Amino acid sequence: MASLWEYANPVKFMKVSGFLLPLTAVLATASIGIGLVWGFFFTPDDFRQGSTVKIIFLHVPSAFLAINAWAMMLVTSLIWLIRRHHVSALAAKAAGPIGATMTLIALMTGAIWGQPMWGTWWVWDPRLTSFLILFLFYIGYIALWSAIEDPDTAADLTSVLCLVGSVFAVLSRYAAIFWNQGLHQGASLSVAPGERMDWAYKGPLYLCMTGFVLLFLALVLAGTRTEIRARRMQALTARERAQERGAG
Repeated sequence: MASLWEYANPVKFMKVSGFLLPLTAVLATASIGIGLVWGFFFTPDDFRQGSTVKIIFLHVPSAFLAINAWAMMLVTSLIWLIRRHHVSALAAKAAGPIGATMTLIALMTGAIWGQPMWGTWWVWDPRLTSFLILFLFYIGYIALWSAIEDPDTAADLTSVLCLVGSVFAVLSRYAAIFWNQGLHQGASLSVAPGERMDWAYKGPLYLCMTGFVLLFLALVLAGTRTEIRARRMQALTARERAQERGAG
């Protein structure tokens, strides 16, 4: 456990992430590319939903990441509040825009999928509503980071916001269980007994989900590295200004 905290050191993180970033980026591109081509062009149409069901290869991975990106932000925010490791706060900050984008993709692809199935683009279904609220929390999280100049104060307040927003992340995942109503179908993939999806769809879907997770990891690494560099530039600029004032 002690060795794990070594990666909270910015120098150590930059070294390790510099190695992991290109690797995850290449694997993500390959997985998503192969998964989408396999899913959209080499899987049969569903006997009920036709070719419309193939949007699952975008919708499910993005919805999965929309929720789990917030879970990652929650963990890193707690680390910041408890251990005061700046890398964890910067990783949470970097994950915010990515999670918001994934949530937006999930909402849009869900609407495109739902229109021919339900006859409407949107319903105030418990899961859809909680997902929309989660998206608004993402927007608020990003805006709060931008609105506060002091980075440590911004990290504190956004961490608290992340704790509050976690309620809606949980609701987005389990709303269909909490409220046994609404048009939204149950989970496409589950560890519970019972076949929910044919393996013809599971193969490319698993590959797409793997690719999306790797893409998220690559983007978080890249974003965190950018934030660390920006902090260093700010520190150097502040030091130079202090030296100039001292010399003057």
